[in-house]
Amino acid sequence: KSFAAAVGAGQDKIILLVLDRAGWHMSEKVELPLGIFFEPLPPYSPELQPAERLWALADEPLVNKSFETLDALEVVLAQRCHVLAQMQPQIQALTNYHWWPDPEVFKAG
Repeated sequence: KSFAAAVGAGQDKIILLVLDRAGWHMSEKVELPLGIFFEPLPPYSPELQPAERLWALADEPLVNKSFETLDALEVVLAQRCHVLAQMQPQIQALTNYHWWPDPEVFKAG
């Protein structure tokens, strides 16, 4: 519910979450707030998972490096998160698949 509130999901704004079929994503106990819909990916299809395309961007400052402390790792991760937050067009280009269902379809049903 807090995610739905943070992104403004509701009657006038639909959020379509594309998920893999991990058990914790697909539990019948999950109650979706108004305006949030799940679209499960076919089984065994990591190439369709948008997040998989982001690993190269996210991992870039960590590859083949070791860190003396957890704090040192956290500093690098925080810096990378800041960089990624500024890369919205590039991230959207990698993850906004044209063949995804139109969220407007879910408003009617």
